[in-house]
Amino acid sequence: MREVEVSAFVPASPAAVQRALTPEAVVEYEGSFEVVGAEESDDGTTVTAEATGLTMRLDFEERPDGLRYSQRGDEGPFDGMETTFSVEAENEGSRVTARSRVSLGLPLASVSDRVAAWKRRGELRRALDALADDV
Repeated sequence: MREVEVSAFVPASPAAVQRALTPEAVVEYEGSFEVVGAEESDDGTTVTAEATGLTMRLDFEERPDGLRYSQRGDEGPFDGMETTFSVEAENEGSRVTARSRVSLGLPLASVSDRVAAWKRRGELRRALDALADDV
C-alpha cells in the first residue's frame, strides 16, 4: 500500500469544517464518484458511489477530529483503500489533513500503487479545495 497526505488551511472554525465533512460531501468533494445512496447504522454511514461502469461502497465512521472511511472489500477500484480527514484549530481557522492508503493489488505493485497514490493525492487536493469553498 502507498500512503499520501495533503493538508490545507481552511478559514473556518473546526466546528464549521466538521459539520461540512459529511460522508456524502466528502465523496462529492473528491470529484471522481457520484453519491447514489447512503445508509446510516450504529457503526457509521455507508455511502454507495458510482462512476462510469463502477460502483463501490465506502464505510464511514466519525472520529473526534474528523472522519475515517474505507472501501468495503473488493467493491471498487482498489484492492484496499482507507482515508482519514482530521481537523484542528489553526490561526482563527482550521488545518485539515487528509491521509489515504491505497493499493490496486495488481502485478508490479511498485508501479501500479504509485499511480493509484498519485490519483488519490489529486482527489484529496480537490476535496480540500472544495471544502474550503463550501464553508
